[in-house]
Amino acid sequence: MADRASTSAGANGTTITAERPDDIRNVVLVGQSGSGKTTLVEALAMATGALTRAGRVEDGTCVSDYDDIEQRQHRSVQLSVVPVGWSGIKINLLDTPGYADFVGELRAGLRAADAALFVVSAAAGAEGVSGQTLALWEECASVGMPRALVITHLDAARADFDEMTETCRDLLGGGAAESMLPLHLPVYGPKGADGHRPVTGLLDLLTEHVFDYSKGEHIQAETTADQSALIDQARARLIEGIIAESEDETLMERYLEGAAIDLTTLVTDLERAVARGTFHPVLIAAPPPEGTREGLGMVEILDLITRGFPTPAEHPVSASGLDGAKPAPLSCDPGGPLAAEVIRTASDPYVGRLSLVRVFSGTLRADETVHVCGHGPVEERNHDVDERVGAVSVPFGKQQRPLGQAIAGDIACVGKLGHAETGDTLSSKDAPLLIEPWPIPEPLLPVAIRAHGKADEDKLSQSLARLVAEDPTVRLEQNGQTHQLVLWCLGEAHRDVALERLRARFGVQVDTVEHRVALRETFATTASGRGRHVKQSGGHGQYAICEIEVAPLPEGSGIEYVDKVVGGVVPRQFIPSVEKGVRAQAARGVAAGYPLVDVRVTLFDGKAHSVDSSDAAFQTAGALALREAAASARISLLEPIAEVRVTVSDDYVGAVLSDLSSRRGRVLGTEPTTAGRTVIRAEVPELELSRYAIDLRSLAHGGAQFTRAYTRHEPMPAQLADSIRAQASV
Repeated sequence: MADRASTSAGANGTTITAERPDDIRNVVLVGQSGSGKTTLVEALAMATGALTRAGRVEDGTCVSDYDDIEQRQHRSVQLSVVPVGWSGIKINLLDTPGYADFVGELRAGLRAADAALFVVSAAAGAEGVSGQTLALWEECASVGMPRALVITHLDAARADFDEMTETCRDLLGGGAAESMLPLHLPVYGPKGADGHRPVTGLLDLLTEHVFDYSKGEHIQAETTADQSALIDQARARLIEGIIAESEDETLMERYLEGAAIDLTTLVTDLERAVARGTFHPVLIAAPPPEGTREGLGMVEILDLITRGFPTPAEHPVSASGLDGAKPAPLSCDPGGPLAAEVIRTASDPYVGRLSLVRVFSGTLRADETVHVCGHGPVEERNHDVDERVGAVSVPFGKQQRPLGQAIAGDIACVGKLGHAETGDTLSSKDAPLLIEPWPIPEPLLPVAIRAHGKADEDKLSQSLARLVAEDPTVRLEQNGQTHQLVLWCLGEAHRDVALERLRARFGVQVDTVEHRVALRETFATTASGRGRHVKQSGGHGQYAICEIEVAPLPEGSGIEYVDKVVGGVVPRQFIPSVEKGVRAQAARGVAAGYPLVDVRVTLFDGKAHSVDSSDAAFQTAGALALREAAASARISLLEPIAEVRVTVSDDYVGAVLSDLSSRRGRVLGTEPTTAGRTVIRAEVPELELSRYAIDLRSLAHGGAQFTRAYTRHEPMPAQLADSIRAQASV
């Protein structure tokens, strides 16, 4: 952190490798869209020599956001890995999407990483720390993941470093705000005509040096008197913060007595506190000036990663046997049993399926046979098989650079695993293991689709299976009640990307249709109906007459059929035929085309003909009788009710409650959870929840999540029911 380290470049197609897990750092970049994560990844890659010009590899493609969809939409939609070398250490930089719709990719990055850089834009002010950022910070804190903050866009007209740092401390620091302190202060150049003040250098608070980046190089400069005064003021606060987290309990006492604490001790204690996840340094970053290589703060960030962030050995993951044995921690040992996890799956038009894999134990070698195991009940696993590994490579943009093997702690791409899906475990075929997957957000935005044409219909099933295998946050549902094919997504952007992947990657065009909610019908009053099916057209005719009474039953009763025929007016062999006709008509509906439920149908009279009566005739008569009864009764439409649990920041509780009321919701209760958050429980008609995933995000500025679970059907308001019946009759 004090002196510049030598680089280990990976430019010109060379592959960056590591011999030991201690020589690897896996770092995920987290931050909302527009914070500058991808720009930071590219700047770090340039500073290490892995790139020779901004964001480009030798073939001219981007090192991050290289996917065709990302290029068209100008935003990250998937996890990408950029390996760089610094001070003999291999650093796997995991660039994640900042848009909330792609939180599944972000969570995969968190699983694969051992530390996190939270990237915050000073240009956005307090809005640069979104509710999603806060939730992820708390999630990392719950598992003890080391974190540092990187502040970008300090050259913006209204950007203020001190103000942004305090905002981060207030919103993210909580009770540990004193452990979130800057290691450097920015040095500003003259203000331009556009009002921007370029950041040209850094004041290092520990070494008390000034580093000039104005020419795209890390150069030590002379410290002015004004700069020394700024350093003295901020340095004292930083030293106190480091000492407070020191394992040496005598250090604070010596400091308070006026003893000078040497630089080596401070740096060592800082690095240990960062690795433990108890101290969160604040750093500064800016891309390099045009035509230069080193962006501002890149050396300092790389030094922090290599010297302060933990090795993979300090991030244990538990695995169990396939027999359900108690999970045990895996040792990050290249010579141990193989245990790796698929963190992302993609399809390449030239090499087929590619699996991005984090190796937690053992060594994954090309051309060896491994066991691929997914999750869920054994009888439902469709990928619990042995497969031969193809090539093992290092991802770098669209390129795959040969690696040969990936040791414990490393991240690599594996080809030709035809059954592997995101979240699956790769292990030895002789001693298979299973790693519990990371939590996947539940997709709650329904999108009903159908094939555009016959050619698309032939390929749709296979393409949807590949889509779901690549993206576990997409859920596919074949709804047996509405007969619709439904993709459940995380939001509109996620939906658009899923449909675009179907079209561009798998060659399938689909149309979206209105999503239907599974409504039901029931009788609100008792009614009778007579079904008469008599036809004489010469020869064998059709003759069946039946009379029924229909009465409502309690919810959940289904359809109850009662035979009260006396005197044999309906022959015994035709009584089941009437039931078949009634049940068939009930499935089709009697008012708006939705299934009829919760009624008792009583057959009490009828007539038959010795020659012309038949099973088919009495089925038709039963259906006609039910329709006639419905015409004289009051029919209620039943809508599904879901129990909704919304977790929201206290600042937005009122807005969420008001919105739930506007959706005909009934609030069941509220209860506080973690600091500053509340859980709201309510029952809401599913008709009102189709767009709730989108509306809630807008309402709470990304700071809320919700779950939903079906509870029951109940009658809907008469005015709404009349409207639906009118639409059905058109």
